[in-house]
Amino acid sequence: MKAIGYNGSEFVEFDKQINTPQGQDLLVEVKAISINPIDSKVKQTVVKGSKAKILGFDCAGIVQAVGDKVNLFNVDDEVYYAGDISRDGSNATHQLVDERIVALKPTTLDFAQAAALPLTGITAWESLFDRLKITLKDKEKTLLLIGAAGGVGSMAIQLAKQIIGMNVITTASRPESKRWCEELGADVVLKHQNLAEQFKQQSLINPDYILCMGVPDDYFKDMLEVIQPQGSICLLANT
Repeated sequence: MKAIGYNGSEFVEFDKQINTPQGQDLLVEVKAISINPIDSKVKQTVVKGSKAKILGFDCAGIVQAVGDKVNLFNVDDEVYYAGDISRDGSNATHQLVDERIVALKPTTLDFAQAAALPLTGITAWESLFDRLKITLKDKEKTLLLIGAAGGVGSMAIQLAKQIIGMNVITTASRPESKRWCEELGADVVLKHQNLAEQFKQQSLINPDYILCMGVPDDYFKDMLEVIQPQGSICLLANT
């Protein structure tokens, strides 16, 4: 198979043997991948002169072979997933992946669209429902998404609106970003700067929950001013 790896100084293309899947592994022919911030962070850990590391998490492809303990998938199934950091990544023509972290690709999506979803979707889901503890009982509550036009924010808008039915307020910088948030279901789109003042000027309901995908130090004062008493804040970016 063909693969692209990083050796600490440059990306290199090389050939690698395709291993036969064992146990609960699937051998997937890679059809599409996406690039995420975590790829850059993993890249920074590769020591110069070391063996080239195959990066990549998100993937969509077709199952070519299955291990002897696989019971969830069959050959020719179209699948998508976010991979395992301890194994070779998806920047290759083929990849071995444990079936327990794989799902069937939605038939309404092509491979490129499906490959864009796993990490952003998982991160948005965990932020809203595992960290902020949002439940179906929060339908009447308000969520503020700071920096909502990116991958995680785009998913968070849809999850909060379509699953919970919350009042969703977002921030975006450019006109096209504002339109994007509105198309995804945001009730209100604010500018990034002077959030607290915008809440006052527009008489907006203060949020019960805030998910910040921007630099926390840039927004912390505003977040503390607008958050409801006993509200919850989840920070994604580095401080």
